[in-house]
Amino acid sequence: MKQQAGTMTAMSKEMQDCVDTCMTCHSVCEETMSSCMQAGGQDRMQIMRALMDCAEMTRMCADMMMRRSPLSTEMCAMCARACDMCAEACMAMPDDQQMTRCAEACRRCSETCRSMAGATA
Repeated sequence: MKQQAGTMTAMSKEMQDCVDTCMTCHSVCEETMSSCMQAGGQDRMQIMRALMDCAEMTRMCADMMMRRSPLSTEMCAMCARACDMCAEACMAMPDDQQMTRCAEACRRCSETCRSMAGATA
């Protein structure tokens, strides 16, 4: 692939996969927040902080990777932590399909972010 003046090299497949899983996770977290607000209840409201943190972190992480920020590796590690926390919070309601869907998206995102950050755990 030829690089033209002023353009960046193409993202690696690993990085593109991570951006994609971050954006998917962001969307699912936003949908889950909406679902929580509609359903109400104290138990759902307590999950909202994890959902908000995860939604913001995944969006920011994807943005940083797309602009090739030198901080993106560290952001991926933080994003993986936020996704793990959100997945755990969502699994407090295993009978809620939206919460289960969100936990799965968070787990996938955590895996790809952890891989981008170079962590093995």
